[in-house]
Amino acid sequence: MSDSEKPKQLLHLVFGGELTTLGSTEFKNLEDLDLVGVFPDYAAAHMAWKAKAQQTVDNAHMRYFIVHMHKLLDPQVGKA
Repeated sequence: MSDSEKPKQLLHLVFGGELTTLGSTEFKNLEDLDLVGVFPDYAAAHMAWKAKAQQTVDNAHMRYFIVHMHKLLDPQVGKA
């Protein structure tokens, strides 16, 4: 596959941890955050997020998130 045929790299970060309350996004302890990894596209990130979320289904305060890093790295992309 040549460089021109490669899909554009759209980095995504998957991380999670235990929240202070169910309705917030504030973490109980930042030192205990689980940094799952950085993935080259949303599909790969979603698979990793789903696996981690399923592993922690018994703890209602555990939440995992997908951050669209590509949007932070190039905020002008997608703006009219």
